[in-house]
Amino acid sequence: MTTLRQGPDVEVSPEHTPYEALGGTPAVNALVERFYDAMEAHEPELAALHVVDAAGKVSRESRDRFALFLAGWLGGPQTYTERHGHPRLRMRHAKVPVTIATRDAWLRSMERALDAQGVTGGVRSYLDARFAEVANFLRNRDEPTP
Repeated sequence: MTTLRQGPDVEVSPEHTPYEALGGTPAVNALVERFYDAMEAHEPELAALHVVDAAGKVSRESRDRFALFLAGWLGGPQTYTERHGHPRLRMRHAKVPVTIATRDAWLRSMERALDAQGVTGGVRSYLDARFAEVANFLRNRDEPTP
């Protein structure tokens, strides 16, 4: 098992990526599993936007693809780009209605996953800010006015 090298004393820098601070591939994979499990348990409307398997869980393919993307985005191996090309996040999410509510549900799911993984300190602050930036960047719909 990989030891998490994170906490209040760990800062994210070019020499110490978030990928390394989290603990590498095993930790990123665990975070992705926790993320989708939290989404399924607490954000069913968001989970419903994903491809699901016969048991109604977000598909293994979706989970594995996000894990590859996340590892590269965090400064780890660039396997996602090698296999699938540039992420082009806005283009890939264009067919999905990303509203303020969708964004917030995604962020709550990631917050739960980070909490469950025990991510704290400098790396947590960094990730919270970056995830919020990207989630807001992906918004492509205004919510209807009541």
